[in-house]
Amino acid sequence: MEPSPVDLAARALARRDRCEADLRRILERKGVSADDAADAVAALRDRGLVDDQRFAAAAARSFAGRGYGDRAIVFRLQREGVDRELALEAVAALELEADRAARCVARRGQSERTVRWLAARGFARDSIEHGLASIADTGTAELG
Repeated sequence: MEPSPVDLAARALARRDRCEADLRRILERKGVSADDAADAVAALRDRGLVDDQRFAAAAARSFAGRGYGDRAIVFRLQREGVDRELALEAVAALELEADRAARCVARRGQSERTVRWLAARGFARDSIEHGLASIADTGTAELG
């Protein structure tokens, strides 16, 4: 007997929390029709097992803890299938990006390499400048 779409989705959730769009993609890859996938996701949402807002908040905290800036976090959440508005709400609830950048600088050191690393991790220019206040004040590192 083949597992039902709800069972398949529940198995995917057992490994890690996921957003609705991700669950629908998983189900469709397993051959479940779009309508059946939507019904399965709705059933799990009604039981509180799928919650895009909860997923976005937890994933945003995880990305921030791994040294990503707001822009990169929003991008990654959207790539996972989270609606842009929910992604922006999740990022707004995080510690200020400038404070996270300052913590990264304290850990990595004040250097041009750190400036490039922060920019590549999606930090805004203002946050980088805040995090590297002494370098920005002396003009040792140019941000562009």
